[in-house]
Amino acid sequence: MTNITLSIPDETYASMKLHREIRWSEVVRRAITEFIGKLEERGSEATTRELLEELGEDFRKSLSGLGFEKAAEGYEKMR
Repeated sequence: MTNITLSIPDETYASMKLHREIRWSEVVRRAITEFIGKLEERGSEATTRELLEELGEDFRKSLSGLGFEKAAEGYEKMR
């Protein structure tokens, strides 16, 4: 199984620490698997707007506050 690193807001991390009994990697794994399933159902019809709506308001806010330099840096890392 492959490992990935993801960034979350500090507030989310603090809330996660309050629930140490939860296997957070399993929660994320299921969310990603479910999301991929929805994408595959839609095929190539899924638009950027639909994907952002699916990801939720918190994601959109964090994305809009990212800034060009940080986004470009992340893009280069993923290439």
